[in-house]
Amino acid sequence: MTRSSKSVPPMQPGPLDVSLAATLVGLIAFGVVMVYSASAVFASNMFGNGYHFLIRQTVFTALAFVVLIVFAHVPINALRRSTYPLLLVAVVLMIAVALGFGRSAGGATRWLAMGPVNVQPAELAKLAMIMWLAHSLAKKANRVRTFSIGFLPHVLVAGLLMLLCLAQPDFGSAVMIALLTFVVLFAAGAKAGYLLGCVLIGLPVGYAAIASSPYRMRRIQAFLEPFEHRQGAGYQITESLMSFGSGGWTGVGLGDGRQKLLFLPEAHTDFISAIIGEELGFIGVALLCAAFAWVVLRGLRAAWRAQDEYAGYLAAGMTLFIGLQAFTNLAVAMGLLPTKGLALPFVSYGGSSLLVNAAAAGIILNTSRFGMSRAEEAPAQPRPKRPQPRLLTARGGAR
Repeated sequence: MTRSSKSVPPMQPGPLDVSLAATLVGLIAFGVVMVYSASAVFASNMFGNGYHFLIRQTVFTALAFVVLIVFAHVPINALRRSTYPLLLVAVVLMIAVALGFGRSAGGATRWLAMGPVNVQPAELAKLAMIMWLAHSLAKKANRVRTFSIGFLPHVLVAGLLMLLCLAQPDFGSAVMIALLTFVVLFAAGAKAGYLLGCVLIGLPVGYAAIASSPYRMRRIQAFLEPFEHRQGAGYQITESLMSFGSGGWTGVGLGDGRQKLLFLPEAHTDFISAIIGEELGFIGVALLCAAFAWVVLRGLRAAWRAQDEYAGYLAAGMTLFIGLQAFTNLAVAMGLLPTKGLALPFVSYGGSSLLVNAAAAGIILNTSRFGMSRAEEAPAQPRPKRPQPRLLTARGGAR
């Protein structure tokens, strides 16, 4: 039976999911430690101050805890009312970056300078997209399976944000928005034929975007044969693999890694997991993966037990947002995916990523406070005739 706010009486908020909250706090605190370990030498060389990134990350962490607490307690209805303003702000900022008003680095223009802080609008766009999908799909209810109402508008909005990402260019964020849209639509019960058709159209478009870009093709070649391109496009991934390999089971010790001594580029951002592998070893990486797995499990549990469809879609989308980023970052650092600039949630250096992920985590904690008990999950009414969301049914899993 679908959990809808119309059929379920209002519930009083319960306590926060303590184990999830503790895991999130631990990840954020661990990120401060690893950012300092991975960046001290680079910061000293670049700015003459080994504490440069540590100080900034500490400030971002304090703000992230505030964001986490606020989003964990803000009323769900207030979140829903902020959907369109947030989406509008994200689109305007993305357009500003695409028009060249942003700051360039590494051949891409992805940031807007706002005083001492550089904001990455693509991160905000992902959050806004999930919130809008949850609102729109919950509102359309039994029309989710229709093409013109339940499928096409969501694909068009996602396509607009993806085009704005590609204009930066930021292929990784474009792919992430596509994946998030796909999984949320699937969870809501969109027709599998529409989703499959979209994939069949998207694959050749994605291939064309890669094949038409020389630097993307070099990354693909480096992914397939990293050590044959060690002095070129494969340099970053080979150094990352050497970091993991030298760590062994227990690592060389916190702070004693060698690859961060200006050998591994982006050691404190995109490739911080390689430094974790070198200094804390296989056990450290395994515990890190277990922490993210626990976040995903508890987040999906919150989505499963949500009292209405909007909260369920919101929790599912935010959980997959964090989980997909973590998986992609770790897979890239281990050479399982082509090199792509995606941060490791809560751990990598970067204010925009940390604050947006803290907001997503706070929303997951928020929805977990309004979950149903197991007794309340028992069916009390006949099964409605309208199509059921795949994630939010009382009896079955995905259909």
